[in-house]
Amino acid sequence: MFFYYDPTYLLLIPGLLLALFAQMKVSSTYNHWKRVPSRARMTGAQIARRILDANGCADVRIERVSGTLTDHYDPQNGVLRLSAEVYASDSIAALGVAAHEAGHAIQDAKDYAPLRIRAGLVPVANIGSGMAIPLFVLGLLMSWEPLTRIGIFCFAFSVLFYLVTLPVEFNASRRAVAVLSSGYLPDDEVKGVKAVLSAAALTYVAAALQSLLQLLRLILLSNWHRRND
Repeated sequence: MFFYYDPTYLLLIPGLLLALFAQMKVSSTYNHWKRVPSRARMTGAQIARRILDANGCADVRIERVSGTLTDHYDPQNGVLRLSAEVYASDSIAALGVAAHEAGHAIQDAKDYAPLRIRAGLVPVANIGSGMAIPLFVLGLLMSWEPLTRIGIFCFAFSVLFYLVTLPVEFNASRRAVAVLSSGYLPDDEVKGVKAVLSAAALTYVAAALQSLLQLLRLILLSNWHRRND
């Protein structure tokens, strides 16, 4: 029972608190700026199309998808998918999100190294995150240290994925702000875009912190169990 009721759970609290704050920040910031229309009078789909065409990404398709904040760029199929309200909205929030996703397409076109690394980590991280905890727990129950180490090693790939995601997302936001500042939007609207993208970036920071703290917790549990065997 020590695995479920142990002091190392306290390590996870800072990450959980930051994640909660980040989610609240994203929700409040996005909800505010999605009600403020841009004077550019372009929709998210239109601004994304202009940015893509101006940066050598004319072959990237734009599709509408269901859901809220489900926007993403699919590098395998060369498709930029925008949620319904971003696709058709002329709000400052919508333009910021669309420009950010277009930034990922530009990263792809320019062979941005962190994006390539993250794409390569996806299958390994998915397998690792699914196997890590079961292997770790089984190793503890069997008192077999090599298995717990394998579990930790698998989880480390998930941590690496979250860490590589940070520069990818930050860079896409910088590209979005730079493009929108170059004549698409006035300064006061760019300020709103920065607020939306900064709030979104905080969620990635929170996810990275949570994964790092969980990795530290697994290492501490493994060491504790080894000392008490």
